[in-house]
Amino acid sequence: MDCGIITSKTVLLLLSLIFWAAGAALVYVGSYIIQSYNNFGTFLEDKYTLIPAAIVIAVGVVMFIIGMVGCCATLRESTVGLSCFLMIILAIFAAEIAALVFGFIYQGRIRGDLERSMSNVFQKYGGENAETRAVDYLQSQLQCCGLQTYMNWTSTPWFSKSNNSVPISCCKGNNTQCTGRLDQPDLLNTQGCEIKLEQLLQDVMSYAMLVILGFAIVKFFGMLSVCVITCKSPRRPGYQPLYA
Repeated sequence: MDCGIITSKTVLLLLSLIFWAAGAALVYVGSYIIQSYNNFGTFLEDKYTLIPAAIVIAVGVVMFIIGMVGCCATLRESTVGLSCFLMIILAIFAAEIAALVFGFIYQGRIRGDLERSMSNVFQKYGGENAETRAVDYLQSQLQCCGLQTYMNWTSTPWFSKSNNSVPISCCKGNNTQCTGRLDQPDLLNTQGCEIKLEQLLQDVMSYAMLVILGFAIVKFFGMLSVCVITCKSPRRPGYQPLYA
């Protein structure tokens, strides 16, 4: 059997198996992005930043089905099946490239989005409203306080209402001695939340884009393998299937 055909079929069989694993991985990555953004959704006005995640999840679901189609078409060396497999891979490859493009676009817009929305949310802090819960969750999870620094709280309505103190969520750990007063800076998280949240979202997006890029490269080699098999198979005398 032609060495190129053997190699190409082996690549496609491995690719079919990878499709199942990749589908699960992509669904996880997409869900992770959405969950990360939902946790801090109050601070994000531009919901279109979730477009890459939606594309990734859709691609992952489709890949479960494609893995079976690719495996059967490769073993039987079906020209029709392989042609369909090639078109499907090409469509997924295009979707992943689109997700990468959207990722690059929205990664650059994260800072502007945060700058526009976070200040407004912090100004509304106080009581039991959604903004209060969002800010407390943000500050406790990221161990930060205020926008750029804990002193930003001095320009908010909350500061004057609470006897010149910052929220308890600014306190380090579970320190019971912390009252939020500014004369206890050693008990407070002094770093601002904006840079920490921006870094978190940038890291999530970068991680997702690396995963997408890796799978896109695998798809590229898969398309080359399909082309090798479909071009050489009709010309080979005495063809024997790989599973014979």
